[in-house]
Amino acid sequence: MPLPVQSISQLELPLTPEAPPRAAAARSEAELLALFRSHGLGHVHRLSLHRNRTVMVSLTPRGLLRLHAGYAFAPTHVLEAIARFLKRGTRRADRLRYRQVLLQFPVEQYAPSERPLIRRTESAAPGDAELLARLSALHAELNRSHFGGALIELPIRLSSRMRRRLGELRIDRRTGQPVEIALSRRHLKRDGWQAISGKGRRGRRSITAGRFGKRRAPSALSRGQSAVNGER
Repeated sequence: MPLPVQSISQLELPLTPEAPPRAAAARSEAELLALFRSHGLGHVHRLSLHRNRTVMVSLTPRGLLRLHAGYAFAPTHVLEAIARFLKRGTRRADRLRYRQVLLQFPVEQYAPSERPLIRRTESAAPGDAELLARLSALHAELNRSHFGGALIELPIRLSSRMRRRLGELRIDRRTGQPVEIALSRRHLKRDGWQAISGKGRRGRRSITAGRFGKRRAPSALSRGQSAVNGER
């Protein structure tokens, strides 16, 4: 437990913001791996750095930890938050707190993407309005029954481009706030409303800033889809 991301913030920001605390120098993959293993991730056997805009952190069942290269510059408390976010048995409330810590660190200031990412819009299909209305009603129902109405209302869209993912949560990278929910058309058509409502088989744990999938073990933290992954 992915275009340039458009900011939704309407606050006026300074042109030259103060840089956040960071490590004196970038840590190597070996140093990062040793740090994570010392903080309870002994099942992690390999670490790989990348500059993908979407997936900040992901852990596979085979013990491969993929980490955005910007985190090599992160201070120790951010790396500790990553380890605790991924650690088995972490309580949900704590996991959300650690998520906020690592999303607040601006990885692209230290390891910018090597190529621009352009988000392509997808035309609505016949019948989408009715499906989206039903999905919005389901979101409101689950919000009331499971969260006491505490979640904000989010726009929902259906994607025909998702082939391996069931859905994604797009997050504003500066604020860490959710922006949009996207669901796979294939998922809805193949697995039905029972799966969409969360009453079907439990899927992979994710947060992104995150994405939803079927495999059990991997954890992933995406940002601004922060799904911003080309929707494979």
